[in-house]
Amino acid sequence: MNKNRSSAFWGAAFLMATSAIGPGFLTQTTVFTQQLAASFGFVIAVSILLDIGVQLNIWRIINVSNKPAQQIAGELLPGLGGLLSALIVLGGLAFNIGNIAGAGMGLEVITGMDTRYGALLSAILVVFLIFRKDATAAIDRSVKWLGVLMILLTCYVAFVSKPPVLTALYRTVWPEKIDYLSILTIVGGTVGGYISFAGAHRLLEAGLPEENKIKLVSRAAVRGILTASTMRIILFLAALGIVSKGIIPDAANPAADVFRQAAGETGFRLFGIVMWSAAITSVIGSAYTSISFLRSYHPWLLKNQAWVVTAFVTLSTIIFLLVGRPVQLLVWAGLINGLVLPVSLFILLIAIYRQPPNGYQHPKWLGLSGALIALVLAFMALQVILQ
Repeated sequence: MNKNRSSAFWGAAFLMATSAIGPGFLTQTTVFTQQLAASFGFVIAVSILLDIGVQLNIWRIINVSNKPAQQIAGELLPGLGGLLSALIVLGGLAFNIGNIAGAGMGLEVITGMDTRYGALLSAILVVFLIFRKDATAAIDRSVKWLGVLMILLTCYVAFVSKPPVLTALYRTVWPEKIDYLSILTIVGGTVGGYISFAGAHRLLEAGLPEENKIKLVSRAAVRGILTASTMRIILFLAALGIVSKGIIPDAANPAADVFRQAAGETGFRLFGIVMWSAAITSVIGSAYTSISFLRSYHPWLLKNQAWVVTAFVTLSTIIFLLVGRPVQLLVWAGLINGLVLPVSLFILLIAIYRQPPNGYQHPKWLGLSGALIALVLAFMALQVILQ
């Protein structure tokens, strides 16, 4: 693999992973660890299997078709591409308001500046990256190094919190309680909405060689999930170490309180770095992917992509500055995107079997597992709605 394709490969994996690891990711993981304790390990294990099945299907279908998801959907049924684009963009905007808020909160913890100024400064930094001459390469590098930084800092906090690892392993296999809401929310927060398309569209743009495409796409998809899941597991252990001691994290900012309880003021500052890194990479992933669903509708959008992405980030920032901190949005955005996920997956599965590109045959085991996952997620969504 040459240098440019290697950058695209790792950039796609980390773009997907860091898009998933946002402020909502940190909040959801901490909240559900508090509610389910060691049994949350079971939720994580199930979500990893579901996530891999989703990613392998979506990434393969998009890249063997050599078309973005909305074009595949539009060719299956007129208007379906527009519906899918609307769902993804609206979900991405909801997530991005929370991401901008998270970036501001991160800088507030690190420097003490007002959250609104932190959000504005973070948005300006993202726009600077977008307008660099080597914007794509700069974004690939940024998300990779920030992703590694988040994992290393959270590892330190997990170590000092001294979680009951053996209990976590036991309850991962034999949980005390199975919670549909947590599974749906975690899957939605990891591969729901725009997130599952982030890396797939990045690889599509890179133009991988046909002879190794399926292998490279599958490997990048799995590595993206494993990277995000590694962060999820480490954060779960950090939170479990605190919860198992009978300490209840502060409801106003549970993830920050876990870091503070585990490592004092140093931990609290480290949380600021993790929160800002998670937020800023998610802003990039959300903006890039959401706009990738719009730019095919008009040549002007494609030609002026940097300005369109800037407008998306600016709108998210303005809404946050006007509305304030969208606290519940961070958890609910994952649930909403979890509801969108089975719809997106069904559309692409039907398309790949009805209109296979260039004689490609999507593996039956993969398609069947994808359909089963979509049905399971739809069932869980129905259970949550009925509750």
